[in-house]
This record gives sequence, C-alpha cells and structure tokens, in this order.
Amino acid sequence: MARFLKTKKEEIGLSPDTLIFRGEKKSDAVLLRVIDFDSDQFKEIEILDIGEVLKFNDSKTTSWFNIDGLHDEKIMHEISSGFELEKHILSDVMDTHARPKIQEYDNCIFISLKMLQYNEELNYISSENLVIVFKENIVLSFQEKVGDVFEPLRGRIRKNRMRIRTSGTDYLAFALLDIVFDNYIYIISRVGEKIESLEELLLNHPSASILEEINKYKSEIIYLHKSIKPCREMIMDLIKMDTDLIRDNNFVFIRELKDNINHSIESLENYKEILTNQLNMYHTTVSSNLNEIMKFLTVFSVIFIPMTFIAGVYGTNFDFLPELHFKYSYFIMWGIMIAIAGSMITYFKRKKWF
Repeated sequence: MARFLKTKKEEIGLSPDTLIFRGEKKSDAVLLRVIDFDSDQFKEIEILDIGEVLKFNDSKTTSWFNIDGLHDEKIMHEISSGFELEKHILSDVMDTHARPKIQEYDNCIFISLKMLQYNEELNYISSENLVIVFKENIVLSFQEKVGDVFEPLRGRIRKNRMRIRTSGTDYLAFALLDIVFDNYIYIISRVGEKIESLEELLLNHPSASILEEINKYKSEIIYLHKSIKPCREMIMDLIKMDTDLIRDNNFVFIRELKDNINHSIESLENYKEILTNQLNMYHTTVSSNLNEIMKFLTVFSVIFIPMTFIAGVYGTNFDFLPELHFKYSYFIMWGIMIAIAGSMITYFKRKKWF
C-alpha cells in the first residue's frame, strides 16, 4: 500500500462536510475516555455514550476528551452537535490522509498532524493521524487506534502537577503536541543510529546488501520529512494567531514547540545528506575496488604477452627454427620467459603499479 499518497476514487466529489471515514480502519471499537480536572479535583472515566460527557460543556473545570477510533460516523455526528463543532471539522477528523494543518474557528482551534511509531523488530515506521481540537474548557483528541504515547501526560495530571492542572486547555494541547514532537526526535535518533552504523560497513565490506539498506533508509527519511516538515508551518501559524483561546503566558511553550520541530527537520536534512554521501561512498568504493582488480589483471596480462609470443613462435610448424633440435632448447625457452616475467614484475613494483 502506498505510504505517501492515499485516496479512493469514490471519495472524489464528496462535500467537504460529509462525515464519512476516509482511511484504513485500525480499531474494531471506539474507545471514549474523559479526564476532568482542576487544581483541586480529578476525575477519570471511560464512557459508552457521548451524552455522558456533554455535561462537561458547561463545567468550569478542564476536560480532556480522548477518542480512539475514527470510523464511527454516528459518534462523529453526536460529537459535532454535542460540542457545537462545525461538521467540516469532524469531516477533517475522519480524513486520516489529510496533510498536517492548523485552523482557527469561532469557538475552537483545530490541529491535525501525524503521530509516528517506530517498530524496533520490523525496523519500520508507521503513522496515524492525530487531531487536537481545543475550546475554552474542552480538549478533544482523536486517534486512529488505542495507544499509550500520552500516558506520561495522564500521569502528570493524576499526580496533581500544578502547571498542567491550572494552565488551561491551550497548555494541555501544547503538552500533547510536545509529546508528539519529542517522539519525532526519538524516532529520528533511532533511525540515525542505524544510518551512522552503515559507514563502517561501507568502508570495510561494501556489498549489494549495504546498498539496499541505504535505499531503504532514504525512503524512511523521505517519509519522515513528509510527515514532519508541515508541522513547522503549522507552529508558525499558531504563533501568529491572535485568539483569546491562547493565554499570553503560554506563548513561550509554543516557541519551545518551534525549537523542537526545527531540531527534528534539521536532523532529517542532516541524515538525508549523510545518506547521499554514503551512497556516493559506496559507488566510489566499489569503483575503486573494481579499478584495483582491473589493474591487477592488466599487469598480469602484460606479463604474459611476451611469454605468449615466445610460445606462439616456437609452436609454429616450421622444420627449421633456431635451436629447435638443441638438447636444452626447452629449458632455455622457459628461462627466457621467467627472466622476462621477473624483470617486468620488478619494473612494475618500482613504478608502484601494483
């Protein structure tokens, strides 16, 4: 299946606010979880009906509503109406192949980006679409499947870390983004370690398998670049926003997000350049080895040319050849050929031709 661009013919021409799932179904059931908190209280529940969380709309506490599984159109309709979100917002949520972006609406801010995962055993990078929508007291996060990447943040809320409990929904949304960006850096570092380990193999044992590894990592770096680079534009748009949903004292955390995403992109560009250099090194090493082999074969071919000439002359069918019937002619011929070969080898070594 294509990793860089996915679409279906039947999706062409659909209305922008059509609530239809566009993507690959990655979970059988939809998991709905709510964490409601402020500086004094904390409540964490798993719910079965959207109606159970609508009461948090009017609450003055901060409520984090997490949805794992995006394929249920009925639930998306209920979220749209229950949280007073425009339908095309939920339509974008259900489009898992959308490009990362940020959009400001009258009552919320919409953020869509890719959450990456690295499979150590398969040495493979996969992604899922993550959407974060935050309002005055509500944060909604939409994931394609159940995952534990945000568990450290849940742990901070449970332990009553005062900053996360008191800094509002914008800070909570930025904390979610920070985890995603930190995960970018971790994945890039793991891939980078493997890329750097190829250099020693290239110098000592250049082979076709190394070339396959280089091409595979080039594809992974391009995939990472495609998923991560749009986030820089997204963060710059976030910095420029003039909205009441972002507190002035929380803009410092957006700048930290900008630093993290810039670090990720710069690292990707560095590794992309390293892979290009490794590819050039591979071809240079293979070409150099081939030249050494050809030089070795050429030297020995030159050595055998006079020997072949002598053997060819005395292999003719004429009766009268000098020293043909001499008792030691055969040994004299070998002596001359060995002397010629020895002289040529000595000359080539002095010239450092091999």
